[in-house]
Amino acid sequence: MDANAMNRRHFLKTTGAAAGVAAAGVEGILAARRAPAWAQGTKLHLLRWVDFVPAADETLTRLIPEAGKQLGAEITLERINANDLQPRITAAVQSGSGADIIHMLHNWAHLYEKSLVDVSDVAETIGKAQGGYYEGAQQMAKVGKAWRAVPHSIVGGMIAYRKSLFEEAGAKEFPKTWQEYRVVGKKLKAKGYPIGQTLGQTFGDAPAFWYPMMWSFGGKEVEKDGKTVAINSKETLESVKFVVGFWKDACDEGGLAWDDSNNNRAFLSGSISASLNGASIYVESLRNPDKYKTDKGAQMKADIQHAPLPAGPAGQYAYHTSFHHGLMSYSKNQKVAKDFLKWLHSKEVFEQWFLPQKGFSVGTTKMWEEHAMWKQDPVMLPYRTAARGFRLFGYAGPPSARATEAYSKYIITNMYAKAVQGMAPEESVRWAEGELKKIYG
Repeated sequence: MDANAMNRRHFLKTTGAAAGVAAAGVEGILAARRAPAWAQGTKLHLLRWVDFVPAADETLTRLIPEAGKQLGAEITLERINANDLQPRITAAVQSGSGADIIHMLHNWAHLYEKSLVDVSDVAETIGKAQGGYYEGAQQMAKVGKAWRAVPHSIVGGMIAYRKSLFEEAGAKEFPKTWQEYRVVGKKLKAKGYPIGQTLGQTFGDAPAFWYPMMWSFGGKEVEKDGKTVAINSKETLESVKFVVGFWKDACDEGGLAWDDSNNNRAFLSGSISASLNGASIYVESLRNPDKYKTDKGAQMKADIQHAPLPAGPAGQYAYHTSFHHGLMSYSKNQKVAKDFLKWLHSKEVFEQWFLPQKGFSVGTTKMWEEHAMWKQDPVMLPYRTAARGFRLFGYAGPPSARATEAYSKYIITNMYAKAVQGMAPEESVRWAEGELKKIYG
């Protein structure tokens, strides 16, 4: 369904009838075919990240003017690098001005709770209509009994790897354990194809790799009370010691300076063999099949497979990046902003954005697992159900503003980075303990 098909019937269904809006609200606006007096000249500013799937951004750009017509509002869509979102949010909160709706990642809703409008009416309506939210998405966006953001999508974290290179190194299937991954990675690095993994201060790929690394050895930030710092443990220390060897043996050591895009470029250029990523590497290889080729001249897309992170002594874990939309409390257009969110998250609109994602971003509600899109490409199937279960920042405690602050300061990532750069593992763990105690008290 294209933008022209988003007609009055679809809009009423998704933002009027489905949301139970009174006739004097959105439904009444559309029935009258003109914007009401309160909406005349209304402006909305939406701030989002620059998507790793350009086609999805293009779709959103095409669709938003239709929402503007229906709501009688001028809607501005601004995109910035995801690493710049938190500084913009902080500046907006401090100044009391800025975008009305801002893209929230991870559990940021907990950190910015006091600056976000309660959007429970929108979130609960969407969740009920779409089979309910995944637990992880709900825990990220709901603070106490109030939804402080509306869950929008989840980018699954899987390892994209070159099947042919792994087979040449003796791995007919992707390694099941970290030790197996290290052994294969050492062979691949010796051949000039190291594992590429960011160990830098970047929003997605770094925490999605290093938190599960800690968990898989049995490490944790805090106890279940969410207050008592527990990172300085034998289990965490063993994970750090392992990483020091793993990094030297198997990884591209330039990853200390990488952001979330460096690994994409390195993989598609043929200089690394594997990397934790959303599916954007593969989606890009599909978009430009003749641009990205292996050293043997074959199209790269045919050599890419996906697998979950390996298991450690304490088990196998994952973290996937959640995306939400938060309505800022300083916004002067909260009513129309909520109507816009109902439209943006509706089935009909979300589907148009979901299809070009090809599985890079999946829905935060369960109905999207059953979409026919998943039948089109078996390479993407590992992402289909990834959001069903994943640990959250702050384990073994609950999601919290403190856990978000610890993420924002990259304490877990930096603990490993310091060790691979020469700090003694014991000292790096003690450093992390000290930093976490400043946050958790």
